[in-house]
Amino acid sequence: MARPSSHDTAHSEETEGGGFDYWTTQHDGEVRLRQDRNLRESEAPLTVHDLVMGTAVKYSHYVALGSKHRSGWHLLTYIEYYEECRRAAKAFLRLGLERFHSVGIMGLNSQEWVIASIGAIMAGGFSVGLLSTNSPRVCRLIAQKSKMDIFVVDSDRQLQKVTQIRGSLKHLKAIVQYQEEIRREQRGLYSWQRFLELAKAVSDAQLDQVIDSQKPNQCCTLVHRPGAAGRPKLAMLSHDNITWTTAATVQSLCFRRPPEGQEVLLCYLPLSCFRAQLFHVWVAVAVAGALYFAQPEAALRGSLVDLLREVQPTSFYGVPWVWEQLLDALKARQLDASAFRQKVDAWARSVGLRDNRRPGFRRQVHPSLCFRLAKLLTFDSARRFLGLGSCRQFLSSGLRLPRLTFNFFLSLNIPILELYGLAEASGVHSLCTQNNFQLQSCGKAIPGAHTKVVDEDAQGEGRVCVWGRNVFMGYLDDKESTQQWMDAQGWLRTDDLGFLDMNNFLSVTGNIKDVIKLQSGESINPHPIEDRVKLGLPIARHVVVVGQGAPFLCALLTLKCQINPETGEPRHMLTSEAVAFCRKLHSQSTRLLDIVYGHDPAVLEAVSLAIEAANASAPSNGARIVKWCILDKDFSVAGGELGATLKLRRAVVAKMYQVEMRRFYEDHQEG
Repeated sequence: MARPSSHDTAHSEETEGGGFDYWTTQHDGEVRLRQDRNLRESEAPLTVHDLVMGTAVKYSHYVALGSKHRSGWHLLTYIEYYEECRRAAKAFLRLGLERFHSVGIMGLNSQEWVIASIGAIMAGGFSVGLLSTNSPRVCRLIAQKSKMDIFVVDSDRQLQKVTQIRGSLKHLKAIVQYQEEIRREQRGLYSWQRFLELAKAVSDAQLDQVIDSQKPNQCCTLVHRPGAAGRPKLAMLSHDNITWTTAATVQSLCFRRPPEGQEVLLCYLPLSCFRAQLFHVWVAVAVAGALYFAQPEAALRGSLVDLLREVQPTSFYGVPWVWEQLLDALKARQLDASAFRQKVDAWARSVGLRDNRRPGFRRQVHPSLCFRLAKLLTFDSARRFLGLGSCRQFLSSGLRLPRLTFNFFLSLNIPILELYGLAEASGVHSLCTQNNFQLQSCGKAIPGAHTKVVDEDAQGEGRVCVWGRNVFMGYLDDKESTQQWMDAQGWLRTDDLGFLDMNNFLSVTGNIKDVIKLQSGESINPHPIEDRVKLGLPIARHVVVVGQGAPFLCALLTLKCQINPETGEPRHMLTSEAVAFCRKLHSQSTRLLDIVYGHDPAVLEAVSLAIEAANASAPSNGARIVKWCILDKDFSVAGGELGATLKLRRAVVAKMYQVEMRRFYEDHQEG
């Protein structure tokens, strides 16, 4: 099959006014690749098909995907994986998928999800992942904007959403349902097996013709991003965005390939979130790793440790809430240990934190005798308990990990490599590596990419801007938003705040949208303040600093409560760690209501002391928390305060807790 050369893809699409050739907003647009001529990464770009086929040919008989069924694990080899993707692509063509139209995928992580996504790309369409929590209205807007020809759903619940909006989708030709059996037949609805059988009517030559027409600098994936007034934006990612970013990430980190060894990866974060998709799907393909699927609900409901113990991953990627969940599991285990065991573990953690905080600790060839003993007594058993006994690298993305969480894992010789990325930068832009590591930093730009910080304040903090072949093509049919994010030189202006040190390590400290502007005009980044409070208050689950347009800052706090394993909703019972914290304060509280409505003096005093300690480090009087309150329930996805990946939704919290926020300022207004 003929493949486009790098010369073919160097041409850019001309846009109105000229100059903005690094981006496009058209379905069939092509962009100029941000190639750095001084580096080797400027080799011929690849399409997604090239990447998948290359691995399938070279590692054909290695395990690619593992799905758990009642009878055990169902495994697919790489050659079977590739052939299933081709079958799906043919079936999409048979259903009428048009070039540069989309296939929407809405459901739980599964091999069908991934095969549908890659199949849609091979067939010349766009893969569009939708969150299972999306409303019918959001689904409709995404489907209309992306010219969605086919909807792939996992269950009757998701099918009902599509059924509600079907009449308004002029391009929709078919719906495919996987996992659950179809309850009621309807026109254009196919089961997964019946869908795949449609492939028989399409020849290999017909599919190959479509594959050969694809160019690396054309769009293949759309990522849903929140927009103004609830209208979604769709970030366009090209073949090259995905394949180049994947290659640069693999080059930077320590992944093994067969036959020396095969990476084992756990797929549990929603694949509609592209950062998770990059590590779960594309990195797995690039290194010929074995990807095992877990239901996302299992992780959200607190059984992630059980999944890790079963799969035994060799590399583990998480987000801050995942690492905090694992931290809670470790602390609960410690509380059940004997007093002697607790003393041994405390000694081991002090050794681990001391040695691991030394400059260049990852290059230590001969660890101290105390460190080796601590590893034997505590570190190895902690990893085994978490199911990370075979894990060689630990990754985290999102906002910077809380210092308490980062330091705890570091003390157990689990150095978490933090990375920075966003969907508009194909999931990854900078990262720490085992050989290029800096505490509480998200590392340096991946090879061939560049970072700068603009509009810096007196402390050197400013807006983070990124450049590289990982930068997206633009927002589909949205020139105004694209121009707001992209400049003529191809730099992507993000909404993230951070700073670069003298060695070009990037630290991300917050987001412009989260900055609070006080009545005095002073602008406050809430994230460092919240981090300081949580550092001194391990019983706190969430700390949300508020005060937009107000005379001073206040804080809403939630405490660590048990999670209902069936619904994922928080209970009123405190976690064992929180109860132990209360006992140290000589408090007998075991429920959240004991503290909130019982006005537990010991706990309230502990909160006051933590707030005072955080205020002592405040850079200005305006950055001090004046008032606070503990909410009578923890945040959750079901409650609306948290997103699908448990990211805090600040705007929702501010709307839901207006009464509590008004009380903070009533006395001040009366005065």
